[in-house]
Formats: sequence, C-alpha cells, structure tokens
Amino acid sequence: MTAAAGGRRCVLVTNDDGVAAPGLAALARAAVALGHDVVVAAPSRDQSGTGAAIAPAMAEEGIRVTPAELAGVEGVTAHAVDGPPALAVLAARLGGLGPLPDLVVSGVNAGPNTGYSVLHSGTVGAALTAANFGLSGLAVSIDAAGPDNLDTATVVARAALSWLVDAPAGTVLNVNVPDLPLDRLAGVRWAPLASFGRVQATVRENDGGRLQMEISAGGQEQEPGTDTALLAAGFVTVTSIVAIQATPPNDAPRAIEASLTSSSID
Repeated sequence: MTAAAGGRRCVLVTNDDGVAAPGLAALARAAVALGHDVVVAAPSRDQSGTGAAIAPAMAEEGIRVTPAELAGVEGVTAHAVDGPPALAVLAARLGGLGPLPDLVVSGVNAGPNTGYSVLHSGTVGAALTAANFGLSGLAVSIDAAGPDNLDTATVVARAALSWLVDAPAGTVLNVNVPDLPLDRLAGVRWAPLASFGRVQATVRENDGGRLQMEISAGGQEQEPGTDTALLAAGFVTVTSIVAIQATPPNDAPRAIEASLTSSSID
C-alpha cells in the first residue's frame, strides 16, 4: 500500500509478550484510532529476549499460525504465530499474513527496553527487522511489569506513530514510557542509550553441567542524560536506532589477505 503524506497506512502490530498481553491490544487500538488499516501478528506465547530471531522460519513442518482475538479491538485481523516477533514481521513482509505492511509497531512491552540491552529485546528486534525490509518501525515499552497506566503509553504511542508515518523509510524509534498518569509525566526527551539497561543477568553453574541464568532489576548507578536515567526521572524517552549496516572500511581485509599470502597450508 502506498499512501500520501500523513495518510492511511497498513500497520502491522506485534509484541514479544504474547498475543494475549494487554499492551498488544492497547497498541492495536492506538493504530486503529489513527485511521490505519491494522493487522496483528504476535507470538502465541511469551517470546521476551528473542531479539531479532526468526527461528523456526525454516522448519519442515511450517510455522503454526492460528486466528486470535484481542480485547476491545473489533474488526481487526489477528494472528497468533508460533515463533518470535521478528518472525511475524518476516512472514507479514513476505505476504504470508495478508496485506503487506507499510509500518511495524511493537509493544506495548511490559517493562522497559533501555540501554545497550535493547540488542536482546524482541520488542525492539521486531522494529529493527522492519527496517531491514525498508519499513519504519516503532517499539514502545512501559516501565512496569504490571503497569497501572497503560493508557498513558497508548497516548504516547499514538503521537509517536503519527510522527513516524511521515519519517524517512527505515526509521526506527525506541520509546519508553514511565508508568505514570499522563499529567504526571516530566516531559518527552531525546535520549542516548545507556551502556547498560534496567536489567542485569547473572550466571551460576548448577550440578549436571547446566548454567542457570537469572535476570533481575539492575542496581548500577544510572548514567546522567541516558534513556535509563531519564525514564527513571519520569520522562518519556525517545531513541532512534539504526538497523544493521556496515561501518566505513578499515584495514582488516588487507591484514587478512597479507596473512593468507604469507601462510602455508600443511
């Protein structure tokens, strides 16, 4: 679908918390309220922490996709996909889930996605996957595992999506919203990624050669001016993230070639 500036778009709504998560329905309602054609395709179960994974895309038995219903979202086609959100984006972009999307919105995630740890976020991974196909993507998260103010995140998401519609193709916004009433927000700020997020992982070795990982709220001192610190201070944070791309050339090829030339194969 091609639309004029500010016009109607086909919006794919997904998440990594699963198709039954309240934040998914809230985000779908936000896109519908803006007058867009909305298709929902989200994991059939929680796929948090999957990043931009697309397994089991090549499974011989195929990918299980079943119809789903979202509370308070009428007349919207919804799919439960047996896989992570990036797989749903891939399937939709290839025409497997109906009309080809113009934009991808992901969330509203229950819990923040800040700092460099967004690399591992399925919520952000879906938006980045969209960008790899030349589409713009929006990832929205709220700073609570069980939020009391999901409506605030919905209002913010509507505003962000309205801006994204006319942004250059491939733009990715990562938006984090405090779990506060709308009138108690400190404001909206552009925010660089912190060198750590709001969660930390620890690993311990168990008997039997297994590693058990535990993820908990991070206790590090927050870096001033970053998304993690601003979110904690009550600001909505907005960060534009660049999808996968090559860096400027360096001397690695020359060094590798020189090494190969001087090496002998036994």
